[in-house]
Amino acid sequence: MTSTPVTRRDGQESVAVVVVTYNRADLLARMLEGLEASERRPDLVLVVDNASTDHTAEVLARPWSLPLKVHTTPENLGGSGGFHVGTRVALAAGVDRVWLVDDDVVPAPSCLGVLMDLDEDALFSVREDLTGALCEKAAVRFDLTHPWVMKPKTASVETAYGHRSTMPALVELENVAFEGLLLRRRVLEAVGLPDPSFFIFYDDVDLAIRIRRAGFRILAVRDAVLVRQLGFDQQHDLSGWKGFYMYRNLFVVHFRYGENALVRAKPYLLAALVVLLSPVRGGLGEARNVLRALASARGMRPLPPSSVD
Repeated sequence: MTSTPVTRRDGQESVAVVVVTYNRADLLARMLEGLEASERRPDLVLVVDNASTDHTAEVLARPWSLPLKVHTTPENLGGSGGFHVGTRVALAAGVDRVWLVDDDVVPAPSCLGVLMDLDEDALFSVREDLTGALCEKAAVRFDLTHPWVMKPKTASVETAYGHRSTMPALVELENVAFEGLLLRRRVLEAVGLPDPSFFIFYDDVDLAIRIRRAGFRILAVRDAVLVRQLGFDQQHDLSGWKGFYMYRNLFVVHFRYGENALVRAKPYLLAALVVLLSPVRGGLGEARNVLRALASARGMRPLPPSSVD
């Protein structure tokens, strides 16, 4: 896909919505319908189709009333690779801000406008489920300091506040998901693009840590509503291929960003515990997975340069 420069003549900042999809055509259609209803029209909607084999192409061929561009990859690059490619193409188009949005959320009509009205460099939409309940998992505390903390996310928006109505208007975050992260160009120019080597899982955490370490704050915006179409069920397959990436990328985050030697060594302890407990939980499949994940994590680069592109 060739990039057409995006310009605005009204003095406002321009924004590209980057959506990554793979074999979820019906979810993608609902997401695009949500963008069509947006009160603040995006200047570019870039869909990265990760070589889908379902009817995604038919959905994308519909006569959308959106400034829609499609980038189809030759193979499935995972969410990480898709957001890497999409962010690079969006920046090449000259936009001022990039909104990273997965294909399984639907923005409220006011969502993008609420975000764009705020003069902040890094903003995050707040998700709810189909019942209207707050389900925002982004961390308000992500602990890479204490080695005895087994799960670094110790508090999320959901656990800290319970309901959207009890949230402050803005909440500072320590990690995010690629489901509603809005970044100004200067943030990405400072810290680099999403790291494609993650494939899936923790690529968003990695980018959030880089953003915060570069001196930017990330704020969840209470009134910027995204509706998540699916439940959270990522912990069900620790012996399968998803489990491999969950373990490997969690270990990479510790190796890269652990704030002391004990935290950076924690993946070895976690792997040993998983193997030790495998007879009563995940079985040999999970034990093999975690050992493969540990070896693979050690082979990934220790810290991506800001020129990840």
